[in-house]
Amino acid sequence: MKLSVVMPVYDEAKTVEAILGRVLRTPDLFEIVVVDDASTDGTAAALGRVSDPRVRVVRHPKNRGKGAALRTAFAEVTGEVVVIQDADLEYDPGDYPKLLEPIEAGLADVVYGSRFTGETHRVLFFWHYVGNRFLTTLSNMFTNLNLTDMETCFKAFRAEVLKGLNLRSERFGIEPEITAKIARKGWRIYETSISYHGRNYAEGKKITWRDGLAAVVAIVRYGLLD
Repeated sequence: MKLSVVMPVYDEAKTVEAILGRVLRTPDLFEIVVVDDASTDGTAAALGRVSDPRVRVVRHPKNRGKGAALRTAFAEVTGEVVVIQDADLEYDPGDYPKLLEPIEAGLADVVYGSRFTGETHRVLFFWHYVGNRFLTTLSNMFTNLNLTDMETCFKAFRAEVLKGLNLRSERFGIEPEITAKIARKGWRIYETSISYHGRNYAEGKKITWRDGLAAVVAIVRYGLLD
């Protein structure tokens, strides 16, 4: 299968070259589509230093949010399987085989990488953990799924799944929107454990309680409406 990796980027000049280097070492990698969401910190210069022909960079003229960056990236991919990769170092590309195995075996159309099912992870914020579990539980109530980590970045899809989702979210509401729409369409969803190396706000973490509230709105909206 041709593997496409999509990477939304906003102000990640310190980490984007390192994570691209890790992804580029992935066996059978077909392409990486990077969407620079109008970064202001030198990210564009860092991306300019990456010369591998498998890397394509698309730039937004103004900042629109992670959801908008993912929608742009999804429209650009040409591979058969798509993996979402954040531009920081929290998620390890070494876990790709775990994500891809159920798809390659013909068992799954979508695979979520769960941070909460036993693999190595950095110990950080209790209230972030509580918030993630609350959002996952609320999402599960609307979708009738039994996910353990709806908000995970690490998701793998057969490309045809993404073509029919008609995504609309601009920011972090993209995670519950994707989940609601793949559940509604009846795609086969698997979940696998992944390692997680979270960072704190001094290290560049961006998500806040406002994004949590927006996620609640998105869960209800897309749980009730297409």
